[in-house]
Amino acid sequence: MSVARTPNLHSSKPVNLSDIWDDLEKGIFHVYSWQSMQKKRYMELYTHVYNYCTSIHQPTSSASIVKRRKTQTPSGAQFVGIELYSKLKDFLTNHLETIKPAGEGLSGEQVLIFYTEAWEGYQFSSRVLNGICHYLNRHWVKREHDEGKKDVHEIYSLSLLSWKKCIFQSLSKAVTNAVLELIERERNGETINTRLISGVVDCYVELGIRPDSTQSKGQQLDVYKEYFEAEFLTHTERYYISESAHFLENNPVTEYLKKVETRLLEEQKRVHTFLHESTQDELASKCEHVLIEKYLEMFHSVFNSLLSQEKNEDLARMYMLVSRVSNGLAQLKELFELHVYSQGMASIEKCRDTAQNDPKVYVSALLNTHTKYSNLVKESFAGDSGFMTALDKACGRFVNVNAVTTACNSSSKSPELLARHCDALLKKSAKNPDEAELDEALQNVMILFRYVEDKDVFQKFYSKMLAKRLVQQISASDDAEASMISKLKQACGFEYTSKLQRMFQDMSLSKDLNDKFRQHLSAGDSALDSVDFSIMVLSSGAWPFTQGPSFSLPLELQRSYSRFITFYTSQHNGRKLSWLYQLSRGELVTSCFKSRYTLQTSTYQMAVLLQYNTSESHTFGHLLESTQLKEDTLVQVVAMLLKAKLLSCDDQNITTESVINLFLGYKNKKLRVNINVPVKSEQKQEHEITHKNVEEDRKLLIQAAIVRIMKTRKELKHQQLLAEVLHQLSSRFKPKVPVIKKCVDILIEKEYLERVDGQKDTYRYLA
Repeated sequence: MSVARTPNLHSSKPVNLSDIWDDLEKGIFHVYSWQSMQKKRYMELYTHVYNYCTSIHQPTSSASIVKRRKTQTPSGAQFVGIELYSKLKDFLTNHLETIKPAGEGLSGEQVLIFYTEAWEGYQFSSRVLNGICHYLNRHWVKREHDEGKKDVHEIYSLSLLSWKKCIFQSLSKAVTNAVLELIERERNGETINTRLISGVVDCYVELGIRPDSTQSKGQQLDVYKEYFEAEFLTHTERYYISESAHFLENNPVTEYLKKVETRLLEEQKRVHTFLHESTQDELASKCEHVLIEKYLEMFHSVFNSLLSQEKNEDLARMYMLVSRVSNGLAQLKELFELHVYSQGMASIEKCRDTAQNDPKVYVSALLNTHTKYSNLVKESFAGDSGFMTALDKACGRFVNVNAVTTACNSSSKSPELLARHCDALLKKSAKNPDEAELDEALQNVMILFRYVEDKDVFQKFYSKMLAKRLVQQISASDDAEASMISKLKQACGFEYTSKLQRMFQDMSLSKDLNDKFRQHLSAGDSALDSVDFSIMVLSSGAWPFTQGPSFSLPLELQRSYSRFITFYTSQHNGRKLSWLYQLSRGELVTSCFKSRYTLQTSTYQMAVLLQYNTSESHTFGHLLESTQLKEDTLVQVVAMLLKAKLLSCDDQNITTESVINLFLGYKNKKLRVNINVPVKSEQKQEHEITHKNVEEDRKLLIQAAIVRIMKTRKELKHQQLLAEVLHQLSSRFKPKVPVIKKCVDILIEKEYLERVDGQKDTYRYLA
């Protein structure tokens, strides 16, 4: 109850406590008897206190006044209250002493029922009494506080102190034990009256609140923590130590994980239902220590088997529980990394023989392992960055060194096969995926590309294969090609893809150049030229091509060749064209067979076949002289034409005297026949040249890195130089220490560096 306005009942005559106490005591007794009170009666009691506190008189009782004080109010009234305060204090003590015997000797739920009912009634009545004594609190008690009186409290606080002294100290042990028994019964599955617990907890919390304004929030809970929480936590620890040990004797670890998950949720709910929120953290910490931390080694022992059996739900549960323990996941991350590594190695071992020559099989094996465990990290380990790092480390190991790279005795086999897989995806084929699938496949390639150490090897092979796709016009999609280059640029920077982008620019420029060339021919007298002649002009620094063997262009093509030379030199003065005949191709239309065929050939094949316009037979020596090709190259060209059954020869071993005939009985179901098939020996040679070029490029990159570092540092020890070179080049490839040492020696010979006198392991930069 509260008062909205102070009544204007001030009397000029002094009001003695004896005049009002009998009626006031009756009213207070009425309040503590839990009987309803009319507002009029409440105001009468309030008025008694008000009149007494504001009456003008000189109290002389030495028993009630220790020291005479005069404090003037604006009206001149002297505030009094110590006698009333003492009377109220005695009343509260007597009242509690009266009800205490009813609770003594009780235990279990009986003591809780008594305690909570008595507390609820007493607390409510004390709040009503506090309202009745509002004026006493507001003026006399406040004044006492201001003058440093620490043993004087507001009436509600006085009532709490009285309860604590009379009831709490007598029954707290029995009450706390009864609460703990009730909680244990609930843990064992019984249904309990939670109001009995929450009532006790509310009481313990309330008893900690003191009128001292400097009291911290933690100090307000000292009663709750000392008399209940400490006992509760100890009891909880004992309970779960016993339960967990007994449960594991009869159940597997996976069932234990479910049990712990359930128990933790129950304890969290228990706090929300009837305990104070401050208990949550300490209770959780205690449960985690007993139920999880003590069994970490057991969790570690079954972790691998859960991974192998793909028990993702149990793994998620284990992760959730172990993550509650400080640094609890560290060992699981290490075990996860080892498991992923072993699974990746095993997946490559299964397909080792096939994967060496089939990039798709190899890439699929790598991706399947990565995808499987990447999804596991997302679903079971909540995308934990630590587990993602462990996955990356494991993938980095088996992507770069595995059964295939060991069988090929080359650590660069992974980037090569990855580049070949890209080539298969981006090359025109009947099995080309649709646009969405192709983009997803290229995105998967980039996932593996992140783990490749020798990114320069991938760049070399990808560059060569892209060049062939563009020159031979067999790219499945220009958009897909551009998308892949964009992905590589994002991963490795502009420098990594600058030559690849230049190739696309050259193709665009070549298209414009061909259009101009045709316009030039149309404007002259060459409109009736029988040869459809188109040219690609490529920048020598951007394309990974080298000059081919010597070759004599057929007479049929020399006219177009000369016209283009004349046209180009008129457009670009001072530029030199180097013709790459080994990459050129053409189409021949036949009229010598029963059917009219269109043959798609290389320029070398075309040069040989055109010789048969003048005769149906030629010696191999004549073909050598007319084409000016090297003998080993011409042998391969003729062998391909013999295999296609366009030519025939009686000699098994071709010599200069061997006669090569045009086979006039040639037949084919297709009228358009592609005989421009790469020779395996050429592919092998090209593969070896690519690897050789990679090694040479690496030496130059290492030397450039050494010079950059030394130019900045001026003087550096050998080990520090090695460390900085490895750091700078790690994004492109992993340099070998012996190669770095050789490059240092080369730079010393070239006088870029010198060894410091008296210090063999220290180098100095020479400007």
